[in-house]
Amino acid sequence: MNRFVAIIVAEEAEDSIGMFPSDDACLEWLKSNRWPDGIYCKKCQRITKHHKVSNRSAYACDFCGKHIYPMAGTILEHSATPLRLWFHAMFLMASTRCGISAKQLQRELGVTYKTAWRMFTQIRSTLNEEVMSLLNEVEIDESYFGGKRRGKRGRGAEGKTPVFGMTERNGKVIATVVPNVQASTVLPRVKEKVLAGSVIYTDEFPIYDSIPKMGYQHRRVHHAAKVYVQGNAHTNTIDGFWSLVKRGLDGVHRAVGAKYLQDYINSYSFRWNHRDDETPIFLQILSRLVPASRA
Repeated sequence: MNRFVAIIVAEEAEDSIGMFPSDDACLEWLKSNRWPDGIYCKKCQRITKHHKVSNRSAYACDFCGKHIYPMAGTILEHSATPLRLWFHAMFLMASTRCGISAKQLQRELGVTYKTAWRMFTQIRSTLNEEVMSLLNEVEIDESYFGGKRRGKRGRGAEGKTPVFGMTERNGKVIATVVPNVQASTVLPRVKEKVLAGSVIYTDEFPIYDSIPKMGYQHRRVHHAAKVYVQGNAHTNTIDGFWSLVKRGLDGVHRAVGAKYLQDYINSYSFRWNHRDDETPIFLQILSRLVPASRA
């Protein structure tokens, strides 16, 4: 993204958060996006007009008075935190390339750390999405996170959590915390997600030796020999994703335990997978509030 486009996107994001100056404005957005064709009143058994109920997060049918609650079934249900703060939290989480910490949310929103952590965790939980398949040119690699002591890096390092990643060039990424990086763990994930006939690029790690037998073309680069690009063979795309994640975890969150690592990986994968969308990331995150059924 060039500088001009980045400025335009930033301005659009600022305009987006300006759409929500109050709790009522946030609730109206949620209602309109949850029922874009109008609200079906179960009592009247038809789509009817509804009006906002004063001092309540509900709308009432103009004919029978039955209430509907836009926040029901979402991460906002049962929350006493003002809606505008929830929306602002999503805006802040979307506004930086490497994310924002719960501690920073606490400072920006003026809430307790307990509240900020709960909001941060709930919002992050909505960013998990399944990528159905990868095709054409796919890079795969593993990376290692955590550990109580700094020491040896990468493969063979003690106390670190392995994460297996696959990314389609100019496409989406799939990254999963795995118990180990043995062929029996990694290769079934490749078979499940990468379409047959695709070209797979890896380094020289022996677990990838049987990839050609699985119906894929296989190209390798030999990192141990300090060869990182050989013609069209490289793993620079997946390495770029690992770099983004590690900058975020080290620079923003400082330390992430194995228990929550997949959630953080999911949030960075979401950013990566929607990096070229015309819709600002803030509105992409906001759209995740709406249940898939829009019921």
